[in-house]
Amino acid sequence: MTKATLILDDGSIFEGTSFGAEKDVAGEVVFNTAMTGYPESLTDPSYAGQLMALTYPLVGNYGVPPFSTEKNGIPSFMESAKIHADVIIVSDYSEDFSHWNAVESLGDWLKREGVPGITGIDTRALTKKLREHGVMMGKLIIGEVEEGKQPAAGNYEEINYVDRVSCKEVLTYGESQGEAKKRVVLVDCGVKANIIRCLLKRNVTVIRVPWNYDFNGMDYDGLFISNGPGDPDTCDAAVQNIRKALQGDKPICGICMGNQLLAKAGGASIYKLKYGHRSHNQPVRMVGTEKCFVTSQNHGYAVDNDTLGDDWEPLFINMNDGTNEGIRHKTKPFFSAQFHPEACSGPTDTEFIFDRFVALL
Repeated sequence: MTKATLILDDGSIFEGTSFGAEKDVAGEVVFNTAMTGYPESLTDPSYAGQLMALTYPLVGNYGVPPFSTEKNGIPSFMESAKIHADVIIVSDYSEDFSHWNAVESLGDWLKREGVPGITGIDTRALTKKLREHGVMMGKLIIGEVEEGKQPAAGNYEEINYVDRVSCKEVLTYGESQGEAKKRVVLVDCGVKANIIRCLLKRNVTVIRVPWNYDFNGMDYDGLFISNGPGDPDTCDAAVQNIRKALQGDKPICGICMGNQLLAKAGGASIYKLKYGHRSHNQPVRMVGTEKCFVTSQNHGYAVDNDTLGDDWEPLFINMNDGTNEGIRHKTKPFFSAQFHPEACSGPTDTEFIFDRFVALL
């Protein structure tokens, strides 16, 4: 294996070996505490522009499933059509894999898609560094580190990653002849495939539109705003379109980035979290109840509860740090979740969010 070096913005150096594509990459270094689900995480568009460190030490032992698509064009086992994370960082990469649905190793998949991977570093020390300092920019250098030949770290907040990962044309799923289905406009900010699967499972037609598409003149019964990568402040076009929709009474639901964009359209502010929430086990409580749920999350920004307008209130609160995990309108059928109710690979405790949305249509 070729030598690989991770250099953080604060000068910290972590040396390991390469097991993916051999190219230098720079981006925002984040950590994910999930124990499983690396095929889903790597193909989640929300990781665009990020170097993803997995805290669970052994990675790759169950290989990678085949990339196949259903009749409707949605991937069978992945969250999108390709890997979106810029790098995967692990402690102990397992070259040997065993799983009934595996067709190749994680390393072979990374090489085929041109994505670097680094193994053999102390991911515990890296995670402690990110928890203390907060997420920071970093560079992965393959081979010997040469001054003057390193990629520029750049600034994560300055890039509109949503525009990079959103669809470029209107796509329709679940349309059938002779059956009058409810029509849901899905604003694609970097949508995970399982959001579309969860909506189709509830027998609606999904019209997927680009993030900056003005859908207000379309014929639809409800609006759904997806997850996505990057800084929500780069998505003003989406906010303006959502703000128009708020003038009406058609049901609106948002997930992750969708929660933040809905809040911004309602007049609230967003701020960046120190190191974000990226895991399968974030506890949230439904406001006004003692109901708590275990949730999957992947976000680096949060809604400022103190800036919510008089017509809005928090719907969920994070039990670890008290941050916002969803909002709702006090009189209209508008609500959202910062976590992932469609969580793939789990948990599925909060999939009822889709039932509530469809019931409102």
